[in-house]
Amino acid sequence: MTLAAASFQAEGKAAKDTKNHPNENRRIRSLEYPPTASRWMMRWFTLYCRIYIRRHFHSLRISLSGMPPQAEGLPLVIYSNHASWWDPLVFLVLKSEFFPSRKACAPIDAEMLRRYAFFKKLGFVGVERGSIRGARDFLATMERILGSPEHLLALTPQNGFVDIRQRPVQFASGLGHIATLGQPAVFVPVATEYVFWEERLPEILVRFGESTETVHSSQPDHDARSFTSRFERNLMAAQDALAVESQRRNAADFKTILRGGAGQGGVYDLWRHAKASLRGQSFSRDHGTK
Repeated sequence: MTLAAASFQAEGKAAKDTKNHPNENRRIRSLEYPPTASRWMMRWFTLYCRIYIRRHFHSLRISLSGMPPQAEGLPLVIYSNHASWWDPLVFLVLKSEFFPSRKACAPIDAEMLRRYAFFKKLGFVGVERGSIRGARDFLATMERILGSPEHLLALTPQNGFVDIRQRPVQFASGLGHIATLGQPAVFVPVATEYVFWEERLPEILVRFGESTETVHSSQPDHDARSFTSRFERNLMAAQDALAVESQRRNAADFKTILRGGAGQGGVYDLWRHAKASLRGQSFSRDHGTK
């Protein structure tokens, strides 16, 4: 789900070239509309993600003080830190929990999409790396996505895996350019951590941050660079707040979305079960209280 690193530094020139070449305008207008995710495929793959996450994690929890907005009547853009390979799977579970009626879209490297065409059925959109044409096509596609209030666009604008402790948070410029397209939308940061608390398996912790509603404007603080800086600050604030909650290790701070495995397994759990039975006590596989 990583935002492809297209050449947005050349975007100003690309925009002028488009205005001066009607044929180029027609080509962009004729681009394939972002593929509609197959409902059956989304249901199946989301179910798979739930099972897979339960198998490898103790829980998936969302901060009660950082719940997602609904943003009814406007397209939603979710941008998150990219801490792990697990991020897309977590996103699909969150989407099914909080935005079940929205149509999800996410950019992916065009070459990767050609190799794994299956991703088209999940709403992924191919982005050509490293060219003016790729940047122009990317923005044209994003503008079409944001033209529908039922769409949910998901991005990881750090352009690669980044440690959750890295500061300052820095984005590629693509997300900021999307905010200048003139399509009203709600941009929401999502912070994610994968941490160990009391169990053998780790926890997934999620927190939504401060949202930004964009409107078409020529004000100085509505350019791509200003939007990028604002989004970076908002995600960093969400990550810092989540880090405090993570260190506090208080399950009451979170709503549990998924509950997965617990205990040690094998002979050790059999021994614990037998000991509890001899004492007339109930047996719980959980090692801790969370």
